[in-house]
Amino acid sequence: QVRLVESGGGLVQPGGSLRLSCAASGSIFILDMGWYRRAPGAERELVASITRAGTPKYVDSVKGRFTISSDNARNTVYLQMNSLKPEDTATYYCNARGRVSGWSQEVWGQGTLVTVSP
Repeated sequence: QVRLVESGGGLVQPGGSLRLSCAASGSIFILDMGWYRRAPGAERELVASITRAGTPKYVDSVKGRFTISSDNARNTVYLQMNSLKPEDTATYYCNARGRVSGWSQEVWGQGTLVTVSP
């Protein structure tokens, strides 16, 4: 069974930084990984994703502030978040898409809370 384990959330002041990590366990060939977030009362949105080849994608609101990176050998994805704003407050979810025994699979993490507040 494939699981995603997230870490790195917490409380930070506006302008501060946090680094989220997400590691996949189990036998999965990952094609891409990403981070989504859901703020209270809002829809879930894709924050950033990265392909196995290393091509990143960002939602406009985080461009220039967040950086996604990955370590394919460790099946791990990172999200470096700088210049955090109160509107970045949300539960962040890791997502991985890949193949398990030749079958396509999508896996979600349990979520980690990021709170940006004075």
